Parts: sequence; C-alpha cells; structure tokens
Amino acid sequence: MAGIIQAPEVFGITPHKVSVCVLLQVYAGPNRACVPYPFSTVSQHNRLGLFLLAHTKSCDDIVDPKLEDLINQLRTIFSSSADWLLDHLTSRLSSLSSPDDLFNFFADMRGILAGFYDGVVEDGQIILDPNSILGIFLRRCILAFNLLPFEGICHVLTNIDFYCKEVLSGCASYEAALDDSGHDLEATSDYENMDLEKLVYEKVTEEIEAKRRAGEKIPFHLHTPTTLIGLVEDFNISAKAKFKESSKAKEASPYAFCVDDSLKDMDGVFLRSNWQIQGFLAEQADAIEKRGSSFSLNAFELMLRQLEKLAPELHRVHFLRYLNSLYHDDYTAALENLHKYFDSSAGTEGLDVASPCVINNHGRFEVALLCQGMLHFHFGHPKQALEVLAEAVQVSQQHHNDSCLAYTLAAICNLLSEIGISSTSPLLRSSYSPIARMGTSFSVQQQLFVLLRGSLKRAESLKLKRLVASNHLTLAKFHLMHVQRPLLSFGPKALMKLKTCPINVCKELRLSSSLITEFGSENSVMTTDGAQSTAWLKNLQKPIGSSVFLEETISGNRPYASSFFAQPSSIPGSVLQHIGSLQLVRATAWEIYGSAPLARINTLAFANCFADHSSSADAALAYGKLIVYLATYKGYKAAFAALKIAEDRFLSVSKSQMLTVKLQLLHEHALHRGQLKVAQQVSNELGVMASPVTGVDMDLKTEASLRHARTLLAAKQFSKAAAVAHSLFCMCYKFNLHVHNASVLLLLAEIHKKSGNAVLGLPYALASLSFCQSLNLDLLKASATLTLAELWLCLGTNHAKRALALIHSALPMILGHGGLELRARACIAEAKCYLSDPSFSVSKDPEMVLDSLRQATEELQLLEYHELAAEAFYLMAITYDKLGRFEEREEAAASFRSHIKALGNPQDEVNHEPM
Repeated sequence: MAGIIQAPEVFGITPHKVSVCVLLQVYAGPNRACVPYPFSTVSQHNRLGLFLLAHTKSCDDIVDPKLEDLINQLRTIFSSSADWLLDHLTSRLSSLSSPDDLFNFFADMRGILAGFYDGVVEDGQIILDPNSILGIFLRRCILAFNLLPFEGICHVLTNIDFYCKEVLSGCASYEAALDDSGHDLEATSDYENMDLEKLVYEKVTEEIEAKRRAGEKIPFHLHTPTTLIGLVEDFNISAKAKFKESSKAKEASPYAFCVDDSLKDMDGVFLRSNWQIQGFLAEQADAIEKRGSSFSLNAFELMLRQLEKLAPELHRVHFLRYLNSLYHDDYTAALENLHKYFDSSAGTEGLDVASPCVINNHGRFEVALLCQGMLHFHFGHPKQALEVLAEAVQVSQQHHNDSCLAYTLAAICNLLSEIGISSTSPLLRSSYSPIARMGTSFSVQQQLFVLLRGSLKRAESLKLKRLVASNHLTLAKFHLMHVQRPLLSFGPKALMKLKTCPINVCKELRLSSSLITEFGSENSVMTTDGAQSTAWLKNLQKPIGSSVFLEETISGNRPYASSFFAQPSSIPGSVLQHIGSLQLVRATAWEIYGSAPLARINTLAFANCFADHSSSADAALAYGKLIVYLATYKGYKAAFAALKIAEDRFLSVSKSQMLTVKLQLLHEHALHRGQLKVAQQVSNELGVMASPVTGVDMDLKTEASLRHARTLLAAKQFSKAAAVAHSLFCMCYKFNLHVHNASVLLLLAEIHKKSGNAVLGLPYALASLSFCQSLNLDLLKASATLTLAELWLCLGTNHAKRALALIHSALPMILGHGGLELRARACIAEAKCYLSDPSFSVSKDPEMVLDSLRQATEELQLLEYHELAAEAFYLMAITYDKLGRFEEREEAAASFRSHIKALGNPQDEVNHEPM
C-alpha cells in the first residue's frame, strides 16, 4: 500500500541543480543554428534533452548525484561532444566564486524561457516553454534563488566548492579560479563557522515543547526554529561546522545519520526535507513489496531503528518495519509494528485512501483493520482476515470513509478469489447490506460477483483509478474461472448457455490495461519523489535484457547509451507492476483456453518488459511458466538447464515458485522413467509445502493430490488411486474449483481404462468433456476426447472407426498446441485404430501407421517416457513383421527391449540426477 506523501517542502538550490542549469544553457542557448554547437546532429541534441529531462524529474530525490557521477553519465551517453560539454560544465562551475556571479548566472537563465524572452525569435532558435517539465524546473530554480538571503547564497557557493573539489582538484583552471576567489571563500566560510548552538538551542527547546503542548506535529526535517529552517533547509552544510561536534547539536540535527550509502563519501552532511524522506521511505516500501524476503532484513531494520531514534515523530518508519517483518514471515514483529504505527499516527498517514471528510477522534481505525486483515491473509489465516475485514467494513460505514470502504471491499474480493471457500462469512452478510439483502439462497460465486461489481462501482464513483484497474483485473479472473449464472431465481427463464465467456475476460483485461493511458501525457508523468527517474539513471550502467535465460553475450566495451534511453521514466512502478500482473493473467487465460503459443508470448512479454518492476512472486511465477513450457514442448534437458539458472536468481525467496516447479518436473520425470519411489517422495514433499489451513493453498493441495493419485496409478494400485481421485473431486466440488474438476474426472477415466474397466471410464470422460465445454478448456477438451477414443478402442475392434473419428476431430488442436506427451499419445492411438480396423490393410498403406509411430518414438525419447515408448516400438515391430521388413523389425524389437529393461530396473537410473 502506497503511503500518503505530504506537500513538498522548500525547493532548495544545490550544486547539482546548478550543474543541470548549466547544461540547460547549452541545450537552449542563444545559438540560432538549427543544431546548436557542439552538436553535429539533431539526434545528439535531442539526447541531451532526454538526459536533462531525467535529471529534472529526479530533482526532489533524497540523494543528489556527485559531480563525478554526472561526468561519467555524460561520457557514457555522449561520445564526440562529451569533452566540450565537460570542459564547459567545469569551467562554468569554477567561475561561480561570488554572490554576484550567481546572480548574473540566474539572470542569464531567464533568457532561455519563452515568457521572459524580449527579443525577436529567429527561425530555428530554441527556447523553453515555461509550462514544460524543463521550464518548470528552471522557474523553480530561479524562484528558489530569489528567495535566498545573503547567508543562503554563501552556503550555495560553499557547497559548489565542495561539490567540485574532489573531481576538479587536479585541474589547472580550477586551481587558478580558486586562487582568484580565495578572499570570497574566506568570507563565505565565516558563515559556515558561526556558533549557531548558543543562538538557537534554547529557542529550539521552547518551540518543540510549545508544539507538543498544542498537539501539533513537529516538522521532521529539522528540530530548529522556523527562522533557522529557512536558512539551512536543503543545503549541504560543511562537515567542519562546529555545531556537529556538540552533543546538543545531535539533538538539533537529526541528519547526522545518512540514510543512503552514497552519502557516506560526501564531505558534508545533507539536510533533507520531510518531502524527500517520505519519498525515500515510499521507494523503500515499493522495493520491499517487489523483492520480498530477498530484501535485507537486518541491515534495513538497523537503518529504520536509527531513523526512528533520530526522528521519533516520523511514523512511517513503523510502517516500513511492519512491511519488512511481513515479507520475512515474522508474524509477531509484523503485528507489533503495525500496532505501533497506528498507535503513533492514529492512521493519519501511510495509506492512499484519504477520505474527503474530516478525521474524527477515532482516527483511522478502519485503516488499521484493513492492514491487519491483509496481514492475516498474507500469513494464511483467511477466517481471521475475513472477520477483521468485515469489521473494517462496519467501521468505514460508521465513519463515512468511502475510500477505505472501497479498498476494504476490494481486499475482500481478492481474498474470496484467492482462497477456496464453501460459504461466505455471516459477519460479512451482517456488515455489508448488498450481501445481506441477497440472503442465503445465492451461491458463493453469485455473492462474490455482487461484491466485485459493487466494489468496482464504488471505486469508479470515487475516481480511484488504480483501484478501478485492480477491480477489472479481479473481474477478469472471475470470468475466467467461473460459469456465468443468472442472479434471478424466479420469473421467466431465458435460454442461456452455461459457459464461461472469454469475451468478458478480454474486455476486463482491456479495461484494466487502460490505466497506463493515464500516464501518457507529459503533464501527468511528474513523479512526486523522483524515484522513477532515479531508477532510470541508475540503470545507465546495466545491460539491456532482464530474462534469466539470456546468456552474457554483451561485450565489455559496449556503450550503454541505448540502455539509458530504453528505460521507462514516465510510468510509476505500481502501475507497471499492475500491467505486469495483467500480462500474467492474460498468459494464464491463454494457457487455460489451450493456446500454448499465445501463452508463451505473453509470458515472455512479461519476463522482458515487466519483470524488473514486478514483485519477486510474479517474476518467479512467470519464469516457472516458461520452464514448464520448456519441459512440455522441448523435453526435460532444456527445462532442467533453465531451472538451474532460475534457482540462482530466486534462491532467497521464501516458498519460491521455483521449488514447486522443480518438484513438478522431478515427479513427471520420475514417473516417465519408472522411478515410483522417487515419484512418491516428491509427491509427499509437494503436499507438505501446502498450508494445513482449510481453504489456503488450494492449487498446491490439488496438485499434490493429483500427483499422488498418478503415482498410485503408475504402481497399478487402481483402487487406492481411484479413492484419492474421488476424494479430490469432492474437495474441488466443495470449494468450486471447476477447472480442477475437469482434470480429476479425466484422471478417473484414465484409472478405469488402465484397470480394464473401460465401460466405467466412459461416464467420467464424458463428464470431463462437459466441464471442458462449459469452461472453454480447449486443449483439455482435446485430451479428454483422446481418452474417450482410447476407451472406445478398449471395448473392441468394432469401435475402431468411432475411435478414429474422435481422434481426427481432436488432432488439429493436439498437433497445434499439445505437448510432446499428448502428441505422442495421439499418434499411438491413431496407429492402434488403423491396426485394429479390419477394413484397413497395412500392406497397401503402411506409412499411415509408421509415420505416426516414428513421430511418437522421437517425442517420447525426449521425455524418456519408457512405458509409452516401449508400446510405440512394439507396434512398430508388429507392423514391420506384417510387411516382411525383418531387419527393421529387429531394430524396433531391440528398442522395445531396452525401454522395457529400463522400466523394469529404475534403480539403474537413480544415480543420474537430472539436476
């Protein structure tokens, strides 16, 4: 949850802002040429404009870049004109040695603004629009300089001296300029060495006590009177100042602790405003939510404790500690810090759900309940989460906090969508009137649909754009997994197909993605804390490409200028994270509908475009999908190679998706190779990963039970496998997991087919087909059709033509989107139909059978599926024998024996670990 950022503090002049102004003079100087000197092309000139745009957007960031960093960036981006730019920048900075120089400098800066230009504008001359981002930045700098007292101007000159000293100390021109301005620097140093503590310390104490008695907040940026704040706000104070060495000064300056490692190398202590600290903490909160438990726990906790000690009135520190503990699975510490946060701030900050009404004496108790409910949900306690969120609904209605009510309803919808529930909570019915009016006759899906629609309408009425986009995404998930049913249970029944609606899914995804258009114009991309542009600049030294499957092919001397301009700078990270989640839902939708190429394309789009901006859980899910695709369509060798790379990236993520993917691949591989003990062990480990709480980790529990039943089926324990599958079907039916129901019914049909009871398997295959048609599960429908054909074939040769017709109806979907195993099964089943049909002569058209069997053997050897490969080679040997091709028959028979031997002695392959 993003925090509320307070209004920005005083915009101060810093040496870095002066450097940007110098480069702005170069970009929009008085040169009347079409391409200003020193640029030779329009592209080079535009490149400087993009560079300045990034720096102006990050002007309010907590850390200003050093001059050395700025010089390195200029050298990286500009090649031919870099030397001239650096010489001009350093010489211009070194020439600012007196207050008059600064005054003349900012007076000259007015000339590049369109509104201040008095002369005639020539064709091709470049001037800045005062309302553009660069123009607004320049106007802010000019205004900030005009508001400075004489002492503040001297502080700026001293800071420019320290700013240039490290980089330019060896330059002759700088030394000469320093010698000429020695008298001026001595004058400014007098202001640096003023003994301020005797002047202000008593006034500091009196003002703090007066504000505390009045119940007002003490400004975090400095515990000093307003007069002194106006003097030193946002300026770099020399480390040699006397007040830093005093114990009393530690109370007066909480900035003795630098919150960023990059500040440790500076010669001065940087005073930062409340606005910048809030932006830094908000950026750290985004980083925690993105990186999860891979975020450093102890180091960040130590920094937050020191910050809390220096500024106890900064309540967001408790919120950051809550997030840090939450994502490191420390329930006790998370709950304690959450209570501290709301005890200290009364819920008045830390959540972007500000209500237009005036905060009453109860504070924001409803916001505390919302956070606590989300905490319970994160730790896998859905009942407690639903109870707390239901109470938050009541409190929000009592306090008329419409925004918090909208977010609470959205949280309830997410909770009900993510966990398996058989009925809604009575507390929810009593607290939310639309659910109470529905009564108990409506199903859980209908109640959830009403909640989703209500939450969406409320968010739209309050113009909460990000919540609207989130609700559209949740509605897309709902339409993807649930059959649409009429809400009315009386009156004339209209003819209605009980099927999911892919059109509604695409519509909701499109409406959810429209959030990104809100940040398309230049005026709407001004970020509050400069975090986006700061990240853009930091990515200057990073190579392009975020996929873990890309090898290091970038040479050491490759310029990274293209990487700088390829970084997104205008869209907030939360919006990019939302678009990334939307891309994953779209990939899941195509995966369910059966389009493997589109599913892979959308997953690859996420991995390359949004992985760096999404949470570690989403990134791990995407890479897990890609690894499963590799195993399904390329074989285990490529999948395990990719899994090794992905495990290194997601090594520190708790309950990583990579572990689940690894266990799934190991189980499939063990089953195909006949290693039943290994398969059973892996299946048990997969079941242990799921939470024992009812309704939590339902997908993982279903996956573990399915694999357990398949292991029993491979061991030919048909009754036990059928019992496990039947129990799983009852659980899926209870919790409305209809997609899993189709897979379980297909497994029951497979169990009866292999046990020799094909007649009993037919109803299960037909029921699975019915579920697939209702849910638009096209690929699973093709697999169910194939199983149905195999069942008909098991009933005798008289049904061979019917089975062949069913196979041919499913072949386009299987060959176009099916994996190696499904395609091999279809080829073998087709060959068996031809061989079983009395009207088919193998001698007349042998390739009809042999082509299918050859394709099946090639794909099964990639999977090391010994049982099916042995069956394919057996059919191939029979066909060659009928054709009188004895040499080829012996080769097929030898391959058959090798697979049977490998299947009968799986312990010989145990030492060949796939990982």
